[in-house]
Amino acid sequence: MENSKRKMISDAPTKVCQYGGDCYRVNPVHFREYSHPHIEKLLAKATTFSMVEIPDDVKVHKSVFAEQLKIVSSLFPHLSCDSTNLEKKPKTVDEASQPLPTTSALSTGAVPKPTDPKPSSTGKDNRSTIESLFAERRAKMQAAQRDKPAATVLAPPKAEPSASVPSTDTGISLKQAIPRDISTYFPVVAPRGRMAEKLAAAAPYNFFLTTITASKPTHTEPLAVTFQELLDSSLGELECSVQMNFMVDIGWLLAHYFFAGYENVPLLVLYGDETPELRMVSQKKPNVTAVKVEIKTPFGVHHTKMGLYGYRDGSMRVVISTANLYEDDWHNRTQGLWVSPRLPPVPEGSDTAYGESRTDFRSSLLAYLDAYKLPQLQPWLARIRKTDFSDVKVFLVASVPGGHTNTAKGPLWGHPRLGHVLAQHAAPIDDACPLVAQSSSIGSLGPSPESWVLGEIMASFRKDSAPVGIRRLPGFRMIYPSYSNVRQSHDGLLGGGCLPYVRSTHVKQEWLKDYLHQWCSRARHRNKAMPHIKTYCRWSHRGLYWFLLTSANLSKAAWGVYNKTGRFEKPLRINSYEAGVLFLPKMLLDENFFPMEANKKHPPFPMPYDIPIIPYAPEDTPFFMDYLHQ
Repeated sequence: MENSKRKMISDAPTKVCQYGGDCYRVNPVHFREYSHPHIEKLLAKATTFSMVEIPDDVKVHKSVFAEQLKIVSSLFPHLSCDSTNLEKKPKTVDEASQPLPTTSALSTGAVPKPTDPKPSSTGKDNRSTIESLFAERRAKMQAAQRDKPAATVLAPPKAEPSASVPSTDTGISLKQAIPRDISTYFPVVAPRGRMAEKLAAAAPYNFFLTTITASKPTHTEPLAVTFQELLDSSLGELECSVQMNFMVDIGWLLAHYFFAGYENVPLLVLYGDETPELRMVSQKKPNVTAVKVEIKTPFGVHHTKMGLYGYRDGSMRVVISTANLYEDDWHNRTQGLWVSPRLPPVPEGSDTAYGESRTDFRSSLLAYLDAYKLPQLQPWLARIRKTDFSDVKVFLVASVPGGHTNTAKGPLWGHPRLGHVLAQHAAPIDDACPLVAQSSSIGSLGPSPESWVLGEIMASFRKDSAPVGIRRLPGFRMIYPSYSNVRQSHDGLLGGGCLPYVRSTHVKQEWLKDYLHQWCSRARHRNKAMPHIKTYCRWSHRGLYWFLLTSANLSKAAWGVYNKTGRFEKPLRINSYEAGVLFLPKMLLDENFFPMEANKKHPPFPMPYDIPIIPYAPEDTPFFMDYLHQ
């Protein structure tokens, strides 16, 4: 039955999803690409969509499975029972069983009827790429509208009369395909033209958190940003850019560039997680180059989250964040970003050392980008060499896969790099001050605290500029959301979707619970926004000694582990690409501490969570990804 229905529609997927009933995806693009027989069989058995019953033994969370049912029914009505049982339908049909309107329909106001499905034209490959890439955006916005009492669930916004003619080089124009109403696609939209002013007010730290859709106070918070603001015209007229990340929803990303007016500006995307959309985007959008970063070890990932923005006046900007480039990471999750000042080109004829920062940020960035060995980055390396980084006052702390030993400039990567910088520039720190780590995932740390955390990590993280001598080991604290933290989040248990720690790992390191602390961020209105941000710091009653914002979770793959079997110097083994920025008060304020409360001299450092931190209660347990599969 399913096969006969599948033949009726030319673009129905024929390739079966390899994950079967374990599939947790809710991206319509995934369901266009892969068939899910267990979902299609349920739809075929029911008389109408409203009568579909979710089995008790589904392998994923029921709310996820319900969303998957809606997506399959909407995308492929021929595979659903409703298309062959129209006479049995009630008068009020659940909107979720209606096919999604096409992009062109949204711009003209015409919404296709579920009773009039038509096979796709033979030119599937010529179909607007952006129509497919925006499928998830439309589905989610419609779902949000269905929850509202207003009757105009699918009423499309009007396109602006200034929509452009399709570009002749690609046959695709985002301006033609979708309306100019940005609020149709993104739930939080900041006023245009004000990001430069916001960035100036954020000095000297330039440290932001992302807005939280369900937390309205964050929508107008001075130190909160949306991704669209990173493309704001007040920051400069964009000439080209690079987006480096792990997960990239290219449709979501291109939507931002479109609404900012940069749909045809050269864009290089380096990514870690492969998707069909990323593989084919260059065919339809020649200005977009997408390159998967290959890593030799199966245990490593391209986890860096960095943006490089080049402007038409020759200047550029660097942004380092903790957020993947897809909607969920910019929705109800706490994320952090450091946004550099605008960096001008160096004057013609300048010495090659001209324009380096006190923190050697430019040379560190060049070394990091050169490690990719990608020809697509060569123009950016040349541009960076001719850019003045003297206004950058943070250190780049990064990781690169491979085996590493010290160089003449000291260690370049991982936790030894952090220790090297702290030993040079951090004020002497009282050993009573613990290291506070906070991340969205936890790796295999070993059977005891001394295995890696206290035995290796702390050897680097404890360092400062005090003379070497006998000192005691600082304490260790770990902030990681408990089950109760996630349960009360804006998205309920689904809020834990960004916390991939699993029970099987935890049972091998149950000692960790003695160090765990709750996620609490009431002062920043993010108590219910689960943290995908990663931070490490040390503070006392006197102030904050240093603060690190990074993509690196607490794991050996991210920070590195020494090869203890080496015959000579023990090389550091790192599996993943990571990038972060280290804030040191000596560089930013010429002080020994960042203030943690307001004073007349300097603004307080904008901590992402509340202090003091709260330890787990005896009955608490960390949130495990396993909960989403129960």
